[in-house]
Amino acid sequence: MDLAAIQSALRERNLDAWLFYDHHHRDPIAYRVLGLPEDLMVTRRWFYLIPAEGDPQKLVHKIESGHLDSLPGKKSAYAAWQELFEALKQMLASQRDIAMQYSPNNLVFTISLVDGGTLELIRGLGKNIVSSGDLVALFEATLTEEQISTHFAARDAIDAITEAAFKEIGSRVRNGGTNEFEMQQWILEAFRRENLITVDAPIVGVNANSGNPHYGPEKSTAAPIREGDFVLLDIWAKKNVPGAVYYDITWTGFVGKSPSDRMHQVFRIVRDARDAGAKFVQDSIAAGKAIAGWEVDRPVRDSITAAGFGQYFVHRTGHSIASEIHANGANMDDLEIHDERRIIPNSCFSIEPGIYLPEFGVRSEINMLVRSGRAEVTGRMQREIVII
Repeated sequence: MDLAAIQSALRERNLDAWLFYDHHHRDPIAYRVLGLPEDLMVTRRWFYLIPAEGDPQKLVHKIESGHLDSLPGKKSAYAAWQELFEALKQMLASQRDIAMQYSPNNLVFTISLVDGGTLELIRGLGKNIVSSGDLVALFEATLTEEQISTHFAARDAIDAITEAAFKEIGSRVRNGGTNEFEMQQWILEAFRRENLITVDAPIVGVNANSGNPHYGPEKSTAAPIREGDFVLLDIWAKKNVPGAVYYDITWTGFVGKSPSDRMHQVFRIVRDARDAGAKFVQDSIAAGKAIAGWEVDRPVRDSITAAGFGQYFVHRTGHSIASEIHANGANMDDLEIHDERRIIPNSCFSIEPGIYLPEFGVRSEINMLVRSGRAEVTGRMQREIVII
């Protein structure tokens, strides 16, 4: 835990304190931010208060009194519920605006981890609870220079694997055939050679399956890949080193010489929407403008809607990327949620618009890295359908 950095962040946001609370490991964010062991047996409630000024305070149950001993601050212990309520009242006496893992209306549901009864309890003490979303992003989705270097290392490997995968599909189609599952396994074997790891296997989707955003081929039901097929590859992985950051891209190709006019049309609409989002981020950051995730979603979604395909773009524009493939920074989202979390320096995220039709689907995914005063696309940008 970086106490000085947390307190500085609280002061910058005019917050009095950040209150962490857990039982039964309901809040994994707390363990990561505070640096607590994740294998503790936690059957009773604990609270940890970090004020903007002064020393932290701990509140633990008497039978699990040592759970927060690795953290600085004065410790109080309770057994009876009356003792808990009174101790909380004293702990929060000088605080008014308190951040917790909470999101109004449960919009950012990955942050909204505190239960309703506990919110009632804290509010009943006269406290104003605000979302810790931006704080969590600062401490969970801000990358070090070493982490950023692992993102680029993953990029170099994955860009090469993606290009090789399309060539392998073409070779196999013309020399005996292949299917989605076999190509997924080919990619996973390439990951092993390049010391890459992933939480989930990549997507290889053909024709109608490419129109399913979260399709995953199964061995027993995988579709064959043949001449004339449309193919989508969604590939994400990170280097197998501590703290490594994911690289996550989606490309599309056609097995044959002549994709249909419809395929070209849909691809170019998606490509142009993707580029509109990237340009908005780059222009905004260069101009020193603070932007939130929902604002990036707007130009991308508006572009696809203006082209007449808005109803087929059924997911957010992008997600936060860090050591988890879906990290706790701002998502590029004004569809599933209105994500008001700010895009901060040294954060990474995807821009991945898609149009998903019954017969095929197109997604074009890039990653962006924001620095102080500039933003960059970290890998190659697909310009046309790959001819396989």
